[in-house]
Amino acid sequence: MLSIVLTGTGNVAQQLFTAMHNKKGVKIIQVIGRDKKKLTPFKNCPETTTDYEHISDADIYIIAVNDGSISTVAQHFKNKSGLVVHTSGTMPLSALPASVRRGVFYPLQTISKERKVDFSEVPICIEAESSEDYKMLEELAGSISDHIQIMSSNQRKLVHLAAVFVNNFTNHLYLIGSDICNEAGISFNILKPLILETAKKATEMSVLKAQTGPAMRHDQTTIDQHLDLLKKESHKNIYSVLSNSIQKTHGKKL
Repeated sequence: MLSIVLTGTGNVAQQLFTAMHNKKGVKIIQVIGRDKKKLTPFKNCPETTTDYEHISDADIYIIAVNDGSISTVAQHFKNKSGLVVHTSGTMPLSALPASVRRGVFYPLQTISKERKVDFSEVPICIEAESSEDYKMLEELAGSISDHIQIMSSNQRKLVHLAAVFVNNFTNHLYLIGSDICNEAGISFNILKPLILETAKKATEMSVLKAQTGPAMRHDQTTIDQHLDLLKKESHKNIYSVLSNSIQKTHGKKL
């Protein structure tokens, strides 16, 4: 039985909790969040807390927070012997302290509170630094998904970039996503479950509410990283134009 401590209260954390709750071989023993009110969706967890001074001992610590907070949050686990993983598509393995057993557990899917994700069809991209930790991540991923992909930090960045085009810019630009996957040495097939879910969201819920991604969040750090990764000037221009359009459409949330 793998014991799990989950950190974060957003969309990814909530969907992972729902997917892993009562799964054979996995038990989330604690959920940690900064805001007590936001811990309400995790009421079925044995323990929820806002206190990072009392982290339970566990086999795996999942950090499901925004990219800018990963390194800061990870400092709380420096004295733990378990495997510490983040769930980001853009942040490298090195975003976690070198002093811990570290890894990545990245579900390649669009995730919104309004829609339950069927994780059995979601590719889980994993990365670790030892065969023992890879085995543990494969066991964890296999408890919720039928699709597990070992992937380096650089490959994951490129696949996440591809995912932005096919998901966040919806219904077009599949060719660019395919080109980027080829560059990373990853089959475009890994994106197909994401494409299907994006199409379902567009037909089953408000298109305005369905929009997600760096532009919607005004996440300039990730936007700049993606522009640096793009080699073709035409792709850079398209990325910038669409990002500006999304930001103008939705405005900046205060």
